[in-house]
Amino acid sequence: MYDLILKNGICVLPEGTHAADIGVKDQKIIAILPNIPSDHADQTLDCTGLHILPGVIDTQVHFREPGMTHKETLETGMKAAALGGVTAIFEMPNTNPLTTTPEALQDKLDKAAQGAWTDYAFYFGGTAQNAKNLREWENLKGVCGIKIFMGSSTGDLLVATDEEVAAVLSNGKRIVAVHAEDEMMMKENKIKILGDSTDVKMHPVWRSEEGCLSATTRLVNIARKYGRRIHVLHITTRQEMEFLAKNKDIASVEVLANHLTLHAPECYERLGTHAQQNPPIREKHHQMALWRGIDDGTVDILGSDHAPHTLEEKAGVYPSTPSGTPGVQTLVPIMLNHINNGKLTLERFVDLTAYGPNRLHQIASKGRIAHGYDADFTVVDMKAKRTITNAQQASKCGWTPFDGVNVQGWPKMTIIRGNIVMRDDELLGPPVGQPVAFREIL
Repeated sequence: MYDLILKNGICVLPEGTHAADIGVKDQKIIAILPNIPSDHADQTLDCTGLHILPGVIDTQVHFREPGMTHKETLETGMKAAALGGVTAIFEMPNTNPLTTTPEALQDKLDKAAQGAWTDYAFYFGGTAQNAKNLREWENLKGVCGIKIFMGSSTGDLLVATDEEVAAVLSNGKRIVAVHAEDEMMMKENKIKILGDSTDVKMHPVWRSEEGCLSATTRLVNIARKYGRRIHVLHITTRQEMEFLAKNKDIASVEVLANHLTLHAPECYERLGTHAQQNPPIREKHHQMALWRGIDDGTVDILGSDHAPHTLEEKAGVYPSTPSGTPGVQTLVPIMLNHINNGKLTLERFVDLTAYGPNRLHQIASKGRIAHGYDADFTVVDMKAKRTITNAQQASKCGWTPFDGVNVQGWPKMTIIRGNIVMRDDELLGPPVGQPVAFREIL
């Protein structure tokens, strides 16, 4: 007997996409067969006309707890994730206090456990001050990797100089995820280029493409010196994508749904500061280079960089307005719409949101529909036509830059270790999320 059978769905499996039934027992996938009789399970889900994907893993979210819970909490962020078809999240360390000590990490783990609508893990913040401890602390329970900011963004976690970056990369072995913008160039640009301007269209000029390439080039050179794997987050420029394509042996690459969907100057003219994020959304020719990076295999992971701020905060005067937009709940429908428009295949989407995270972060038992893996599934209706609205958003900030956008493709169910957490836009409790486990404990 099975605990759960998913029947009649079209399954995206490592060996190909085809119709199959999936049997679940004790939270694990134990059978993938052409036909499993419905009476062989305590519960059967009819997935006729639906695609069953490995559970989507969003490897870059900012849930703001502790310290900024008026914007988001771990619970509200994970609710938004589950409603969007996401089964696991990796949360970033630029909270208050920063996640740079074992005590701060444990506090997040304790808080997450109180309302975990998805599985979860946390990046440990790397600094020059804690670098000597990272070899030990990177292996703490619930840690998905080390994170550094070469350019300032929300929070005070900044590792700007080559010496500071080297201090982190020379201590430890697990993957280091990097926000690569050149802090020194941005400071100079703010004086010489931005000046007294309050025009948000200046955001990609101030935080320039040259600054991104400079930081990414410096980062790769330091990583080579120490033989350390790096994961370069939210690439926005053609120059970086071409450079990183030549350095895949040491660097992996992430792109965001926002940068693939929105472009300058139109997004700033239409959305104002609601389109303001770091690194910035750029012009169409940069966006086209990101899509080429998906097509040619340079890109490894797709994330949301869910970074909520309140509407009141966003309504300020640029550049005093905070950078960041929500996105964990809209990641799946926005990308399913791109699939329906022929921009990528469903299999490539799975590669970017399941296989890539599994491979780069060495996740244990997640990221594919295969025997013995966790029964995590994102079940989607590729034909469903819906409109994304602010009212749908479970994020505490209550808005999305995609308000009013029509899409084809929608998450129908979120299943985590055999537990149906979301069905037809409704959360089904109680929360069952647990810390993600990793194979790479070095």
